[in-house]
Parts: sequence; structure tokens; C-alpha cells
Amino acid sequence: MRGGLTKALRKAALVLALPALLVTAWWAATAGSTNFFWPPLADIAGVFGETWFTGRFTGDVLPSLARLLAGYLAALTLGVTLGVAIGSSRTLRALVEPVLEFFRAIPAPVLVPILMLFAGIGNGMKVLVIVSGCVWPVLLNTVEGVRGLDEVLRDTARCYRLGSRSRLVHLVLRGASPQIAAGARQALSIGIILMVISEMFAAGNGVGFTIIQFQRSFAIPQMWTGIILLGLIGIALSLVFRVVERRALGWYTGLRESHRTES
Repeated sequence: MRGGLTKALRKAALVLALPALLVTAWWAATAGSTNFFWPPLADIAGVFGETWFTGRFTGDVLPSLARLLAGYLAALTLGVTLGVAIGSSRTLRALVEPVLEFFRAIPAPVLVPILMLFAGIGNGMKVLVIVSGCVWPVLLNTVEGVRGLDEVLRDTARCYRLGSRSRLVHLVLRGASPQIAAGARQALSIGIILMVISEMFAAGNGVGFTIIQFQRSFAIPQMWTGIILLGLIGIALSLVFRVVERRALGWYTGLRESHRTES
């Protein structure tokens, strides 16, 4: 019991060491700052709570998270569905690969003016911007995961005459799930970036919109609190993703740990 607690404390100290060092360095470097655009961290921390945990939390933060969640889940669904179909068919893969490479090379922020023309300036446009950027890592990782499935497992599934649904769930999706999870993790960070970018264009609320308003009104400490808030949101979402990934891929992590133990 004591050994496990000590190990957990050591791990927590190792994880928190670098962030604590960076915050301390920032605090010390700006302690006596008179630069208008580089205020002391103490001033930024002092206005953080009143800036975001009053009306702006429900008026800006929650709408941003709702758009991010909607776009991210739509990108996951679309990416996995298309990725399984493309990865399972050589003909389809050869047919669509040039098109996929073309659209993947187009940065999602460039599509914002085009999406505004077709989807307007409401929440639909912002969700589409998030989908347009998040879908690619999920799609491409799913394709590679399906392509890399063991042929022996495929032959075994055929020999046992597993139905198409059973093969999809227990062979294809399960076998490709580690790479799907890798693509989903990449898509999450891209989604946060695109959430902010989409809210900087013709928006009326959201974290990105509020940060731009602070910048335009020269409320620099408040602007910095928005940047810090985005980092904290990224950390929180990453922790949630890690918990979900650990539960969903428990069989895979256990298999890897057993192989390490044997070697």
C-alpha cells in the first residue's frame, strides 16, 4: 500500500514538475514588468476568475465546448466510417487516394470564407470548420489501421463464417482501434485550434471571439487569461481522452505490458 502511494506521488511530482517550473519562471520574469503587452502574471491571475467564472462561462465557454464536441464527434463518425470502407477495399482506396491527398493538403482555416458562403455565420459554419480539420487524422489513421490487420485473423474469421457485423465489430474495428485512437487524439488538439479560429470570424460569443474582443479593446490581462484558459481546456480534454482511451483499449495496453514483461 505504502509502495503504491509512494509511486503515485513520484509520478504526480514528475508530471507537475515542468508546469510548476514554467509558471514560476513566468511569474519571476514578469514580476516587475511595466510593458503594457506583457503584464505581470500576478495581474493576469488576479482577473482570471472574474473574467471567466461569471457570465462568460455560460455565455462563451460552454457554447465553445458544445461546438467542439459536436464537430469532433461528427468528424470521428465520418472518419471511422469512411476509413473502414476505404481501408477494406483496394479498388476504392486506389480511386479516392489522390482526392484525399488533395483535400488533406488544404488547411482548414482557408475554408472558413467558403463555408461562410454556404453555411452562413451561425453555429453550423463553426461546426463544419472543426469537422473539416478533425476528420483527416481520424480517416487516414483508420485506413492504415484497417489495412494493417493480420491476414491470418481475416482468414480465421472467414473459416468460422463470422457474419459481416461480427467481423466489423470484433475484427476490423477492434484491430484498428489503436490507430483510430491515435488519430482521434491528434484530431482533438486540431479541434481546439479550429474552435478558436472559427469563432474569430463573424461570431457573437465563444472563447475565440472574447479573446479577440479583449485584444481590440486593449484589455491585455484579460486577453492573456483567455489564452491560459484554452491551455487549461486542452489539458482537461486530454485527461478525459486518456481515461476513455485506457478503458476502451485496456486489452491492447495489457497485451503490450505482457510482452514487455516477457522480454
